[in-house]
Amino acid sequence: MSDRKRGGNSTVSAGILYRLELVAILSAVVILVSPFVYLARDHHQIAPLKEEAAGFVGSKGCEACHQVEYKKWYGSHHELAMAVASDETVLGDFGNSSYTDPYNGVHSRFYMESGDYMVETEGPDGELGQFKITHVFGVFPLQQYLIPFPEGRLQCLNIAWDSRDSQWYRLPPYDVKNSEDWLHWTNGAQTWNGMCAECHSTRLHKGYDMATESYETRWFEIDVGCEACHGPGSRHVTWAQQPPLARGHMNNYGLVVDSSQDDNDAQITICAPCHSRRFQLGDNDHGPGSLLDKMVPSLLDEGLYHADGQILEEVYVYGSFTQSKMYMNNVKCSDCHDLHSLETLLKDNELCLQCHRGEEYDTAKHHFHKREHEGKPSEGYLCVKCHMPGRYYMGIDYRPDHSLRVPRPDLSEKLDVPNSCSARGCHDNKPLNWVVEHYTKWYGEKRKPHYGEIFTEARRRNPDSGSELIRLAGDGLLPVIVRATALSLLSSYPGDETIAALQRALQDREALLRYTAIRNMGAVSRETLLSLVAPKLYDDVLAVRIEAALRLAALPESSLREDDLGAFQQALAEYRQAMLYNADFAAQRYNLGNLAIARGDSETAIAMFEGALRIDDQFYPAKVNLAMEYNRRGDNTRAEILLREAVSQNPHLYEVAYSLGLLLAEMNNFSDAARFLGQAADGMPDYSRARYNQALALLKLQKWREGAEALEKAILAEPTSEEYFMTLANFYLSSGQIEQARQLAKRVLLLAPGHKGAGELQKSIPPR
Repeated sequence: MSDRKRGGNSTVSAGILYRLELVAILSAVVILVSPFVYLARDHHQIAPLKEEAAGFVGSKGCEACHQVEYKKWYGSHHELAMAVASDETVLGDFGNSSYTDPYNGVHSRFYMESGDYMVETEGPDGELGQFKITHVFGVFPLQQYLIPFPEGRLQCLNIAWDSRDSQWYRLPPYDVKNSEDWLHWTNGAQTWNGMCAECHSTRLHKGYDMATESYETRWFEIDVGCEACHGPGSRHVTWAQQPPLARGHMNNYGLVVDSSQDDNDAQITICAPCHSRRFQLGDNDHGPGSLLDKMVPSLLDEGLYHADGQILEEVYVYGSFTQSKMYMNNVKCSDCHDLHSLETLLKDNELCLQCHRGEEYDTAKHHFHKREHEGKPSEGYLCVKCHMPGRYYMGIDYRPDHSLRVPRPDLSEKLDVPNSCSARGCHDNKPLNWVVEHYTKWYGEKRKPHYGEIFTEARRRNPDSGSELIRLAGDGLLPVIVRATALSLLSSYPGDETIAALQRALQDREALLRYTAIRNMGAVSRETLLSLVAPKLYDDVLAVRIEAALRLAALPESSLREDDLGAFQQALAEYRQAMLYNADFAAQRYNLGNLAIARGDSETAIAMFEGALRIDDQFYPAKVNLAMEYNRRGDNTRAEILLREAVSQNPHLYEVAYSLGLLLAEMNNFSDAARFLGQAADGMPDYSRARYNQALALLKLQKWREGAEALEKAILAEPTSEEYFMTLANFYLSSGQIEQARQLAKRVLLLAPGHKGAGELQKSIPPR
């Protein structure tokens, strides 16, 4: 009984225990899953946070949640990009120190006065003046100083502090003529508001007013803060301030810019608006969008880059990096740089060995350099010494070329471009043939063709280069900036094949190609413009739309489809707005003048060209177009003055010398006309028309022998020309020089066997 009772009781107890265990297990499961149930319920029952327009909050608002990133950023070059001048920020010696400019002899003094940082130096009138410094600009390897001027300008002093060697030094440019020169530190080339401000502060509003030629520039954050890259953060902060389990769903956590994408183009779109040579289309709102919604980058233009795409002028990083194999294989800025501290992730070759096999590339069998040379440490084994040669900008700021190219000493021989072997501090004491010999011994004779060779020949107007440029432009395996540069050079090779190449580029997914195709379409028929360019009024990308509108602006609006008029007018307004934003530069005033000419508004055109010359009186395109407009209005005297100035300041502008020669001939000043037409003909040997017009001017002056010689040169340059031949033949016949006419016909028929005029002349002159 008792056993049974115990047994019974035992049985009952097991059931109870089983139920209790089940309840415990279920409770645990409920505890584990309840957050997910809550979140699921929250997702359905709690409304998402209202996505109002995002505003800026400042970098300090990010610190509490992102302490690691904030500490890396704090003290970085971004955080120190600009600051109010104070004991904490000023690095230069203002203890009554002095500096004498070796280029102009100006003696400057740096001192303190009533707690203010002061400099005594050459002012806008060319005389010594005293100026108060209110802001510092940058930190290493140099620090610049900003001085308030009238009209809201801040001017960048041309003497900077070398924070590496603790001394004052003179910044380029060095060839400043006088205090009226646009390059002088008190003038436009050194105006912070337009030249520097957009990349040293966050959410900068330039605030330029063309009517008063003044600025009302302001910023949200004085330095390059978190929101310069991540976009305005108010929605993100609002989201983050909610309890973790109560945070509603927000795209990208409320951040305007998604900086977590793996695609390198997305990251470059964040970096390039500052790290590129470009012109802005408006204030950078640090929001999403295509790169060409914000700015238009420079191509590999002559004068900015070497022929093979190596850096020459201060072009920053975008144009070189986007040429690289790294970029083409989706390598991003953040694969090498910590995006908050800006430091490289690893040192020396370890950075490259993240991707490249050390046993193959970090060996003497690859780089042929030792870590010691003649008993001294050598850096020749470092990847960057061969693949990232650099240049000094701003006098002392060394910047490596980010195209990460294979050294090509052979191109130095062909194209007169630099190579890393001959770089300063490497083998700059050796002749080029020594470098080529060793390079060939190590790596063999075989060399791949390079686009720089094609660009060089195209710039020399080699007639065979057009087909090569078309091939480059259509090669989808080449960097986009290379393809776009090829498209831009096609403007010198008009024809059906070029039009077909431009048409293909207009359909490309790359906005830079579409933009460049429109910009370099050249003289084409109205029908071609309407069929190819008008559809781009609807392009998703701002730069493409406005370039299309500009290209169509010279056409009567009646030639556009009625359905396209609204898009045209809107895009044209966007173009004007972009130019007005940059109207503190001569080039954009010039663009507005050209638009006014296209629209038939001569008064506005003249005002814009004159405004461009007030900004920079050496900006010759505005002088030339203003002269042309004066000529069109019959004011040849003023036109002559402008063209003479342009040619005097730029003797290599042979096209301008040609225009001046034609104008002087129109004014019956044949003596000067012949001189300038001869200058143009000498400088443009492939343009026979200049020589022909020189000959006509010489004949007007009754300089018969010189005129005949000039005509002979024109005919030799273009032997198929009936006009050139008949002019000289008639001169010989009318002056009784029958034998010269006979010999002329004979020579021309040897050069152009089917020449009609020469053949008829030869038949008409009786044999001797």
